[in-house]
Parts: sequence; structure tokens; C-alpha cells
Amino acid sequence: MIWSEMQPLLEQASWDTLYMVGWSTLIAIVGGLPLGVVLVLTDRGGLLSSSLLNKVIGQIVNVTRSMPFIILMVALMPFTKALTGTTIGREGAIVPLAIGAIPFFARLVETAVREVDGGLVEAVQSMGGSTWTVVRKVLVPESLPSLISSATTTIVALIGYSAMAGTVGAGGLGDIAIRYGYQRFETELMWITVAILALVISLIQFAGDYAARGLHQRGRGSSAPRLRILKPATATAEPTKTS
Repeated sequence: MIWSEMQPLLEQASWDTLYMVGWSTLIAIVGGLPLGVVLVLTDRGGLLSSSLLNKVIGQIVNVTRSMPFIILMVALMPFTKALTGTTIGREGAIVPLAIGAIPFFARLVETAVREVDGGLVEAVQSMGGSTWTVVRKVLVPESLPSLISSATTTIVALIGYSAMAGTVGAGGLGDIAIRYGYQRFETELMWITVAILALVISLIQFAGDYAARGLHQRGRGSSAPRLRILKPATATAEPTKTS
């Protein structure tokens, strides 16, 4: 196969991969971030301590994470069909990709949030801050560099999942590598897809590391006191009466 024949295939496959990974990453972050925070809040000694709820959520996350993605994708086909109307193509791949990534990202979020200094949480509570305030003003902002790194790791994993999804007709670079590189023995095309995937992963990893490092340095170099999170109410002093 010559380059003029490869180029349109690779361009379309690259866009399909970015489409699948982009949407599934967005869904994974929207679903995994609150799930990871809830796992921390409901743990023993947490602000919303609930052993039963924590165990139920943790077990669901563990079961979903432990399932190989290719099996998860096949198992979710009826649900994917009902939700999107198809089980093939990029639309059919987004559902299992997102469902597989949500518990993966949730565990990374849990780890990142647990690293937040407990003294900051106690300081906000002492100033009358609610649980929502603690989450919004302390847990998420203080763990943001780690959350960026977690999102980067999730995106890299999703690129690998999307390539694997190509084995069951999901489209993208994985589909090109299987159909042309493996089944039709177009070895050159297969290695080009491998190079494209490696380049995309390297760029995403570099961007994620750069963003996380920048946020971490900005947090350390900030001159504002870290405990100045809530503005305490200031009492108005009564004017002094002079005789």
C-alpha cells in the first residue's frame, strides 16, 4: 500500500481516536471526580463517614476496575446498543470506554485527595465551613496538581483502551492496525499507527506533566496564606461616644 492510500485512512482513524478518547475522558472526569471525593468523605474518620456506603461504592469500583476491558466492552453491548443505537464505530466505543475509565479515575482522585493536609480541613471547619465548602475550597484546589496528573494517566490509558476496542469494530487507529496491519499483512501501515499512538501519548504526557508542575510551583510560590480560605465576618465597631 502506497502513502496516498494510507494517508486518508490514517487521518480518519486519528480523528476517530481523538473523538473517542476526548468524549470518554470528559465523561470519566465528570463521573470519577465526585466518586473519588465521596470515597474519601465516607471513609472512616471522613466528614461524611459511612462504612456501608463506602464499602458498597468501593466494591463497585473494584469490580469494574478488575474486569479486562475487552470483556467489559462485550458485556456492555446491550446497554451500549440501547443508549447509542449501535455497538460499533466510535459512538459505540465511547460508552464502554467511559464506564471503564470512571472507576479508574475515581481511585486516582481518591489517592490525590487523601494527600491534602488535614490541618487545612480542620481550619475551614473551625471557621464554620460546611462539607461542600471543604470540598470546593480545600480538597479540590489543594489536590489539583495531582488531579491533573491523574487525568493525564487516564487519557493515556484510554488511548490504549481505544486501540483495543478496534478489535471489535470500534474504529480508530487500533482498527486500522488490526484490519490492515495484522489481517492484510500491511506491516508498514501497522508500524505507522504505532508511531502515531506513541507520539500522541508522548505529547499528552508532556502537556499533563507541564501543567501539573506549573500548578504545584504556583501553589508553593504563592505569597498568600494558605489558610485564608474563608472570609470571617467582621463585626462593625460602634462609634466611641465622647462626653
